[in-house]
Amino acid sequence: MGESENLFLVGKYIPEFNDLTGQTLPCVDIMQSVGLVKHIRKRHYGLLPYMEKIPEIIIAPDYIGVNPGEPDSIELVKRYSDNIQIAIKLDAAKGYLYVASLYDIPEHKIQKRLYSGRLKRW
Repeated sequence: MGESENLFLVGKYIPEFNDLTGQTLPCVDIMQSVGLVKHIRKRHYGLLPYMEKIPEIIIAPDYIGVNPGEPDSIELVKRYSDNIQIAIKLDAAKGYLYVASLYDIPEHKIQKRLYSGRLKRW
């Protein structure tokens, strides 16, 4: 099975994300690996129900930001009963964006990142 068969479309990176964050990421499709479920099951088990929300988070995040330690990436945060953050990274060699992980993010971290400017309201 080839790598492209392990990926499926979950969203589109829009120019407004770059405008808000100062990024220069390409406005291309955002892909998800079938292996992401395995990663979430192993590392963030309680968040499995949010896997199906990834396209919704991409379309309508509440906050958007950049992790200064992760070049060519972006963070999208959506408020549900938990605050959920997805990390989207660029595979520069292959020219596509992909969902790298999904996390819960405590309210105090959202507030701290808003204050520091790392996150911005969408």
